Parts: sequence; C-alpha cells; structure tokens
Amino acid sequence: MNGKATTTRATRTRLDRGRGALGPALELVHTGRAPTRAVLTAELGVTRATAGAVAAELEALGLIRVDARPGAGGAGAQGRPSHRLTVDEHGPVALAAQVHADGFRAALVGLGGRIVATAPGCVEVTADPAQVLRAVVDAGARLLHDSGRRCVGAGLAVPSAVAEPEGTALNPLHLAWPPGAPVRAVFADLVRAAGIEGPAFTGNDVNLAALAEHRHGAGRGAQHLLCVATGHRGVGGALVLDGRLHTGSAGLALEVGHLTVNPEGGRPCHCGSRGCLDVETDPLAFLTAAGRAPGPEVSLLQQSRDLLRDEPRDAAVRAAVEELIDRLGLGLAGLVNLLNPDRIILGGLHRELLAADPERLRAVVADRSLWGRSGGVPILGCTLPHNSLAGAAELAWQPVLDDPLTALAHPAG
Repeated sequence: MNGKATTTRATRTRLDRGRGALGPALELVHTGRAPTRAVLTAELGVTRATAGAVAAELEALGLIRVDARPGAGGAGAQGRPSHRLTVDEHGPVALAAQVHADGFRAALVGLGGRIVATAPGCVEVTADPAQVLRAVVDAGARLLHDSGRRCVGAGLAVPSAVAEPEGTALNPLHLAWPPGAPVRAVFADLVRAAGIEGPAFTGNDVNLAALAEHRHGAGRGAQHLLCVATGHRGVGGALVLDGRLHTGSAGLALEVGHLTVNPEGGRPCHCGSRGCLDVETDPLAFLTAAGRAPGPEVSLLQQSRDLLRDEPRDAAVRAAVEELIDRLGLGLAGLVNLLNPDRIILGGLHRELLAADPERLRAVVADRSLWGRSGGVPILGCTLPHNSLAGAAELAWQPVLDDPLTALAHPAG
C-alpha cells in the first residue's frame, strides 16, 4: 500500500512539473508532429517520465490515445520501443460551420482536423445574417445530438474580412449581408441559445483555410505560408507566420482580392476599382473568359471544375486557363515581392488552374518576382477537403490546445 502511494505521489509530481507542457504536447499530437512518446519527449525537452505523465493525463482527459505496442520505426531510450500517440477518435469535437454565396455547411471536427460528420445546407443567403446563422446552428445542434459527442466550442467561417475586436463582417461583398454585420455576436448568441458548450469564434474563410492547411495539409512545415484561394465568388488571401495567422492590427490583413492585375480593360470590381484579382481570377471570370453562360444548377466553382474536367482541350477553355493564370501569376508575384513567403498554397479554382498548367503559373511568378528569379518559391495546391471548415474548428480547439485542463473544466452537457 505504501509502495503504491509512493508511486502515485511520484506520478503526480512528474505531472505537476509537466502541467505547463500539456498544451504544447497536445498540439504536437494534434498536428502529427509527435507520433510517439519518444518524439514527444524530445520535442518538449522534458524527461521520459514527465512526457509519460503528460501523455497519460491527456489520455485521461479523453483527448489522445497512448498505445504501448511498438510504434512503426519509433524507438525510445536505450532502444526500447516507444509508445504510439494518436488523437482519440472518440473524443470531443468542435462544431464548425462555413457560410458562402450558395448556402452553408456545418460539421463536427475532432482533433487532428478529422471531419467526423457534415451537414450541407442550401438556403437563400438573405440580408439577415441571423436567419442563415440560425439554420447553421440548428444543423450543427442536430449533428451534435446524433453523435452524442462532447463539444469544446464552435467556429464559423465567412467570406468577408472580420474586423477585430468587434467580430463584424466588414465587407461581405458576395453575400446579401450589410457591411459591418455583427456576425460573431449573432453566432455566439445562437450557439448559447442552442445549449451548445464552449466559446464561439468567427473568422475569414481563407484565413481559416490557411490555418488548417498549415497544421494538417499542404502548408505543414512552412514558416511563412501564403495562401490564395477563390471559392464560389471572389478571391481571398492569408499569411501564417510560425504557426499563427497574421491578421494585422484589426483583422484585415491580406485582403489580396483587391490587388489590381488588369488596370486597362479590366472588369469592374465590387470595391469600386477595376481589374482586381477578385474579379479577374474567380470562377465567374473563368466561365466568362471561356464563353460559358453561368447556370443556376450548381455553384460557379463546381461549374468551373466541371468545365476543366470535361473540356480541357477546348480552345476557349485553354485560352481562359491561360488568361486567368497570367492574371493570378501577376498577383502572386507582387505578393512574393512584398511578403517573401517560403511556400504558396492555392485553393478552390486556383488549385485547379495550377494543376491545369503548373509550369505556366510558376514561370509567370518567377519572371515577375525578385525572389522567383533567385530560385523560386514552391507553389502547391491545398490538400484538405473543406479546409475552411477545418480551420473554423481550429479556432474552437485553440483554447484546448492552449490549456487543456482549464478549457475542459466546465462540465459536459
């Protein structure tokens, strides 16, 4: 009995010493950078015993799984096989949602960026944000009820710059919402009214896509990651520096859609200018350049993807691809000169354009940018499905990653 009590006290002492390492340890497992306890020990710079106590506490919280069987290729101290660490597939989830011009999608997302369940919703995006967000939260609440999972919080991605600290959608140009709509406050109120646990967050959809790609997708390992993407309408950009979004002093950094790339003869932009990236390289611009009339059946993004897939050799389609690549490359080159990223990732239609003619895009960027001439910057396509949803979930997971014990202290419903 005394021996057992001594062992327990020693374990608690190791855990107390490593309590500050719980958050960093969880983030390492969450992002796949600590697949074994040996790697966790090295990354945290703690003793093997402390790393074991930290891993055991995270497992007790229902966040990770510790497997004592030998990890593939992993070895601990003195050649002993190291315990494998994975996120708990049956653990808590975050409620994530994305609103775009054609409706919304809600999802449950676990640690590791795993999308557990989704619920698409095609509703008219009216001028009243509360009407759409109520449908979003109702769909998310149903997903949570059906799953029986604990919820750590909720995150919402919107196609607009989100001004800080107010959480207002400053310029939802492709929605019917009025500028300055208080989307974060509305979303948080609806989440609380639905009885959903945890805090509620809101962010720009491309910012959140970049965050998810940096942690789980094509941006992993980059120190200065630039993301540019076009979804259903318009163009957005984001910058991730050392694992954190760079959003500027008021959340409005990297509004790349309003870079001028075609000043003479360019299309009129919603911002009042002409020839902006926003209207020169989005799906509507592609369909127009290819001589196709947009239809109402599916989203403009899907229509563009279908056209690239079904008619890649059509002369008008090829000309449209080249035109948009040249405009996109010009915009990317300017951003490379300003930001000096070590990797660029492209999402939405831009990813499809890269796949259609990667050499042309890379050549334009290299020819127009100083760093491109000195060796080039890698340009890759985004790899995560629904990356804005995954990024919205990252907002909700962040308090848990920062301090698991405090974030999970509130009782489960």
